[in-house]
Amino acid sequence: MAEKSKVLIIGGTGYFGKFIVEASAKAGHPTFALVRQSTVADPVKGKLVENFKNLGVTLLFGDLNDHESLVKAIKQADVVISTVGIMQMQDQTKIIDAIKEAGNVKRFFPSEFGNDVDRVHAVEPARSSFAVKVQIRRAVEAEGIPHTYVSCSCFAGFFLPTLVQPGLTAPPRDKVVIMGDGNAKAIFNKEEDIAAYTIKAVDDPRTLNKILYLRPHKNIYSFNELVALWEKKIGKTLEKIYLPEEQILKQIQESPIPINVILAVNHSIFVKGDNTNFEIEESFGVEASELYPDVKYTTVEEYLENFV
Repeated sequence: MAEKSKVLIIGGTGYFGKFIVEASAKAGHPTFALVRQSTVADPVKGKLVENFKNLGVTLLFGDLNDHESLVKAIKQADVVISTVGIMQMQDQTKIIDAIKEAGNVKRFFPSEFGNDVDRVHAVEPARSSFAVKVQIRRAVEAEGIPHTYVSCSCFAGFFLPTLVQPGLTAPPRDKVVIMGDGNAKAIFNKEEDIAAYTIKAVDDPRTLNKILYLRPHKNIYSFNELVALWEKKIGKTLEKIYLPEEQILKQIQESPIPINVILAVNHSIFVKGDNTNFEIEESFGVEASELYPDVKYTTVEEYLENFV
């Protein structure tokens, strides 16, 4: 076996980044996390950083806005994974510049981890935030940087605990609002599993310059099927309120930030079916659960069990 690539994670203390750091370390990759000095002193993120150290992760101090620190950090790794949040998507051009200067990176994973942004039918304001990811893709390709884009569809931890009901803190037990006709198929993957699949792809030639899609068959559900599964689990029929598309579009226009963004993303997934409304072709993509059948992923059914 060839030795495992050295992996640098940028954005490792964020919502999703921490799962990538942990998966990389646990898979035996020499793992580096770029952190700001101020993060270590932060009461919440400081605990996370301590956990990284306990996993054997090497902390590198730096910042997206400090080009020199970025280049220095990147020179220590073979693979760079960005998990920066939505507000920093555009700043990934700075990572691209630093990768070009460092000249040693075998693969770059920009911060994607959602819909395949080249194949969405989103309305504003989601369209603009997806467009930033598209710009980053084109910039990576224009510079000839070897890459993998991870399209994991929906974070289970974001959508399933409330059954996609904004404002709730637990899945509904009386009534449920369903977007559109409820028939568009969506995909829900647990964050730890997304991280595990991503790290599997790091040294895999089959995922080079491709989109890695996470479509494990037991995690593909329409909204109607999801509600039916939940009803079966709690032994109760819910009142179903169907929101027609015109009404959803009106809500999006009338809602403040960030609610309008969330509603527009939900519209893309649950009305337009942007998780599943295209076939994966060999020319541009591969599917993770087929490539890595050894990853024991958490199914939607198992996930919902936690809330019964």
